[in-house]
Amino acid sequence: MSEEPPRRAVRVVVVGGSIAGMLASAAVKDHVTSVDVIEAHELPEGAEPRTGVPQAVHIHFLQTGGAEAIDTLLPGCTDRLLAAGAHRVPETTNMLVYSPEGWYRRWRRATHHVITASRDLTDFVVRQEVLKDPRVSARPHTKAVALLGDRRRVTGVRVRTSDGRETELAADLVIDASGRSSRAPQWLAQLGVTGLAQDHIDSGLVYASRFYRAPVPTHNWPVVGIQADPRLPQPANAGGILPIEGDRWHVSLMGAPGGHPTRDPDAFEPFARTLRHPVLADLLKHAEPLTDVTVTHSTANRRYYYERLTPWPEGLVVLGDALATLNPLYGQGVSVAAQSAVALRQILADSRGPGWSRRAQKAIARCVKTAWALSVGQDIHFPTTTGKAPNAADRLLHRYVSRLSHTATGSFHSATALTDILALKAPPTSLVRPRVLLTALVGPHHPQLDQPQFTRAERDLLDALESSAKIPAE
Repeated sequence: MSEEPPRRAVRVVVVGGSIAGMLASAAVKDHVTSVDVIEAHELPEGAEPRTGVPQAVHIHFLQTGGAEAIDTLLPGCTDRLLAAGAHRVPETTNMLVYSPEGWYRRWRRATHHVITASRDLTDFVVRQEVLKDPRVSARPHTKAVALLGDRRRVTGVRVRTSDGRETELAADLVIDASGRSSRAPQWLAQLGVTGLAQDHIDSGLVYASRFYRAPVPTHNWPVVGIQADPRLPQPANAGGILPIEGDRWHVSLMGAPGGHPTRDPDAFEPFARTLRHPVLADLLKHAEPLTDVTVTHSTANRRYYYERLTPWPEGLVVLGDALATLNPLYGQGVSVAAQSAVALRQILADSRGPGWSRRAQKAIARCVKTAWALSVGQDIHFPTTTGKAPNAADRLLHRYVSRLSHTATGSFHSATALTDILALKAPPTSLVRPRVLLTALVGPHHPQLDQPQFTRAERDLLDALESSAKIPAE
């Protein structure tokens, strides 16, 4: 009996040690010989800030679809995240959300959930799980500076180390997960691939965030969110409090041009009181600030349409923020990256023949589609938005979604239709199913709430805080 010939080594280079890069590494590692992760900065040994991730200081959560995708790639990963202190928050059972149409109810039956944790913890747990595999290695302080190959096939990357030396890394597949600073458009142009289309839609929102020591137990404490209302005449503002690891609250406030939050710590809580409801400010007055205020202006939506390019070079895939950045207000970015990595793994398992990279890029683009529609579909209605203005169809759809959101304040079925999409478990077209249309037409079954729906136990804790605050110090 003759021996089988040895299999050819298959090498992958992932540009970027981001969470998208780590999830992409998890997606391909079982199908290749080795994965090299190229990262321009240091990769922390623990749940610490990573240079080059300015959005990490702002609130993050994993949608149901994103958490499930991560567990598909790294079985048991979300359990390890929860064991490290993250919270699993049922939707809408443990959420206090004030939409433009009113307060959503806390239905006893939860249809989805979000995982809340600091971005540093989520990054670390995922990175730790990925790098356990001996096939995956990381090269920190190494920057990718160009693609190797030509317009038909990418054969590797040229990299530069921190001491300025440049070398070439051959690869059968290069995955660009280098984030918002991706140079893929320029690299492709150098190979002769031009004509890349893109959209850039910016509402002008500015984020200000800080961490607090929570004044109440964070286990089973609800997520609190005040959404912006584009119909109001004043600059749109919003905010949220997430319970995270370490008995902390992670707080982000957002404001549009003309009403931006600032880095001034003394102005943080007063800004929270300018939101459409004062509940965030009422809660924060009992909490202990643990950090300074960090501000970012990087909230624009930007999408590259790589899947439309012809030719698309074999051996190249782009995903994560390198493909599409989303306004962090909607909490979709990490979940989309996880679902994109699952799509990459499926394509890799099904076929690696000619045109494989193009099929993978199209599959990843489909993963971005829902989140892009959600983010842009909201942002284009703010008067400060640049890059696109709503047309008649956009305005009609917005009115319908607003009607459905109004219904959701008192209808479990409408609330579920919306959370199915927000959780990245259903496409936007599900909103026009006959049952959903009928529910929106009928309207809410329960009267609207005029205040946040705290439970009796939560209200008792808050009353105790108020009482203790009124007792004069001896």
